[in-house]
Amino acid sequence: MQEDTPTLPLFTRIANYALGFSQHYGRFVVIAMLVLLHVAALRGVEDNWARSLLLAHLGLLLIWQPFLRGQHQVSATQLGFIAVGAVAVMLWLNAWLLIFWVCVLAGLVGGKVFLHQARWQRRFYLLVLFYLLALLAIVILPDIAPRREITPELRSAAEYLLPILFIAMGLIPAEPDPAEAPQVIDFFYSIFLMLVLGVVILGSFTFMTLGRTNYMEALTYTVFLIAGTVFIIGLAWNPRTGFAGLNVFFSRYLFSIGLPVEKWLYFLAELSSVESRPDRFLAESIASLARLPWVAGAEWGVRDEHGEHGEKTPFRVEFENSELSLTIYSRHRTSPALHWHLHLLGQLLGEFYLAKQREQKLQQQSYMQAVHETGARMTHDVKNLLQSLNVLVSMARQEAGRDYSPELQALMTRQLPVIAQRLSSTLEKLQRPHTSLEQLVAAEAWWAALSRQYGSERVEFGSSSPPPTVMLPRSVAENVADNLIQNALTKRLSEPGIRIRVTLDCDELLVFRVSDSGSAITPEIEKLLFSAPVRSNSGFGIGLFQAAQHAREKGFVLALDRNRDGEVSFTLSGAVHMQDRH
Repeated sequence: MQEDTPTLPLFTRIANYALGFSQHYGRFVVIAMLVLLHVAALRGVEDNWARSLLLAHLGLLLIWQPFLRGQHQVSATQLGFIAVGAVAVMLWLNAWLLIFWVCVLAGLVGGKVFLHQARWQRRFYLLVLFYLLALLAIVILPDIAPRREITPELRSAAEYLLPILFIAMGLIPAEPDPAEAPQVIDFFYSIFLMLVLGVVILGSFTFMTLGRTNYMEALTYTVFLIAGTVFIIGLAWNPRTGFAGLNVFFSRYLFSIGLPVEKWLYFLAELSSVESRPDRFLAESIASLARLPWVAGAEWGVRDEHGEHGEKTPFRVEFENSELSLTIYSRHRTSPALHWHLHLLGQLLGEFYLAKQREQKLQQQSYMQAVHETGARMTHDVKNLLQSLNVLVSMARQEAGRDYSPELQALMTRQLPVIAQRLSSTLEKLQRPHTSLEQLVAAEAWWAALSRQYGSERVEFGSSSPPPTVMLPRSVAENVADNLIQNALTKRLSEPGIRIRVTLDCDELLVFRVSDSGSAITPEIEKLLFSAPVRSNSGFGIGLFQAAQHAREKGFVLALDRNRDGEVSFTLSGAVHMQDRH
């Protein structure tokens, strides 16, 4: 049994076929449309066959028209306009209506001329435009001109020579318009061309009426007068002589709102420099934005918070980025330039708000970094003190079960007060990490205490003693010395038998050096030694990084002086304080 297939109405099938033909052979539709217009114009507006031909001409125009896609469903309103146009053609067609229609058609074609980039397609529409202008000037306008002076020979020549342009249009290798892309016209150029044609027509009639000139002379005067005017306006628009033309003033008029925006931007910059909290900055900025003369109110939303200022109107401009959603309500209907300005203000406010949020995050990160650095520095101080305590504890365990030797008692007598003092200093730095008061210690006393502290660890100290007037920052001296010596002692555990030597030179500058006879530091670790924490089992890690930073803050330089097998040397150098003995 054969399945029934729905059959489309005849009119619909014909329309679909015509639309498909127009999509692939649009230039032939244009040629057919011009042929019907040519015959109707030659027969005259009073002829009934001319009205029928113009009605068919309108049908072809609907197939070619550049405003709607071929698949577009015609609405009732659009169908009403089409019916009104058909009735006007059949009942009220006259010469003026035909002139108006040719001017409209010339504007549509002229709008396509300026947009097409394909060479042959542009030439095709230029021929169409030239034909319409020739038809208007030679055939249509002389019928209603005040002084009809077009000779029958010229009209007959136009009747038989203008169709040659149709053959030229058909021979042009123009590419078909894509089926999925709607045709586009330049609306501004179309309106401009229609107005120019209107001025040419009315100007010619004015010259003929007032000056009693013939048709061709009046038309020539009008064309040259309009051409000169357009040329002068073009020169004034863009002089090309280093001076600003009318285009600059026109752009300023379109894209400048005036002084209130400049005042608001100045207020925004001032507020950004004095207000650090993003929420307060946003609230005050929007409150000042709502005071602009053409802004009625604003509404904003940030994550879970929302707020509004002023009143709401139907005219709104919305802006949204990753953190801020802003709606600005205008007092009046916004023009494209004002809409662009309001959107730009919202974008500026959004960027300022994001900058404030980034600034707050950087402050928090700086605070956390300061806490981390302080804690890391205190941790190393406590670790060094713990190592000193472990030395005392190990020696005390060796003396367990018998009376403590005088050497052990003397060592504890010397070391325990030093450890207590350093613990007290560490606790003070932990309680007040940003204190600017730096305690100074005599270099002679500090060097003697350091020699006693590490003398039992087989660390060799130089024989020279610093002058009694030399003063050192206690925190830098103790932190750097403990880190360097402890690292050397830790290195001795993995490389037994290496020598550790500590020297101090205070001739002109302080030069404190800790050397060992072990293996050289690898180039990978050497590159990052004082610039970043280093992961290493040899002890060169965050301690030296913190010590170098602390020394740099106090005006000293911690560096790797020598780095080769058998001689690895670290130096701390810098200016020293001199104490006046008088």
